[in-house]
Amino acid sequence: MKSDAVPRASQSRQLAISGPFRKIVTGVVLFLLICTVAVVGYVSAGWKLEDSIYMVIITIFGVGYGEVQPIESPGLRALTITVIIAGYGSVIYTVGGFMQMLIDGELSKALGARRMTIEIERLHGHTIICGLGRMGSILCRELSLAGRPFVVIDNDERRLSAAGELGYLVISGDATEEDILEQAGIRRASTLATVLSEDATNVFITITARELNPQLTIIARGENPRTEKKLLGCGANRVVLPTAIGATKVAQLIIRPSAENLLEQLAHQGSMHEELGNIGLQFDELKMDADSPLVGRTLSNIELHSNHGFLIVGIRRADGTTELNPSPDTSLLAGDVVIVLGHNEDIPRLAERFTGKSAKLTYRGAPIG
Repeated sequence: MKSDAVPRASQSRQLAISGPFRKIVTGVVLFLLICTVAVVGYVSAGWKLEDSIYMVIITIFGVGYGEVQPIESPGLRALTITVIIAGYGSVIYTVGGFMQMLIDGELSKALGARRMTIEIERLHGHTIICGLGRMGSILCRELSLAGRPFVVIDNDERRLSAAGELGYLVISGDATEEDILEQAGIRRASTLATVLSEDATNVFITITARELNPQLTIIARGENPRTEKKLLGCGANRVVLPTAIGATKVAQLIIRPSAENLLEQLAHQGSMHEELGNIGLQFDELKMDADSPLVGRTLSNIELHSNHGFLIVGIRRADGTTELNPSPDTSLLAGDVVIVLGHNEDIPRLAERFTGKSAKLTYRGAPIG
């Protein structure tokens, strides 16, 4: 639906501009035609060409220097009256087109900004993206494809204009300033991603955002690996190092080219979740409720039909730390989020274990609890 709305909005803007522009062109053509006919009329009455041009100009613009030659014949008087009326009309028509273009442009801009402000004020649990460079643009595209609401902050009007045409909610300004973050609804947001290329700016944004919303999840970009500790110390929950990720990717292509090529093909063909779904698998995050019977037990207690029909990829603890590829004797605590990869039919039954709705658990095929 969004892709259809963007062309319609673009067509509306083109129509709004073409109307005034057409008036300007029509007014200029009429003015030149009137001047030409008037000059020809005076020349036909025996006037010199330069005198005729001068007479037409002072007549249309009402300078009031007087007539070049006496106008006594009814024909010349009628011609002069026609030049005054038609010339004034064409000038007013042309100026009106200019004014309409200016007013329509400013009005559309003001209405667009107001509409965007209203839409941002309605957001809750959204993501704020600081920076619309290469990384920020890709992030916006991925969130848009996933249907996740977000607001973009940047001070480059050209980038913001392009983002606005794509239907993104944008704010022009410096993301290190509190009022700009307030406009983006930081107190209602769930996540902030600062992906600017300057580490110092990302640090300032992290500090400001953490002060405004202590519950906010902050993901920060770091160019220098030594900045990671500073960003975490300033309040960032996670730090992404694009250089390190790129180097790791290159290394994996060298060490495990077949596996990496398979993953790359899956990513390029479409969403990873969609591709996994085609082979009957899915990723999911399962949260440990306080009343779950699995609280205090180990990962080895989680089985379905005495068969491991899933893979536990990692655990995100309540304090924000993450354990990847946890061992079977890892204990589960209330508030933990377990990231699993499993068959589509197994994930719903596995979710029951975490919500506490299932009364029967198995361990090595035998019921427990």
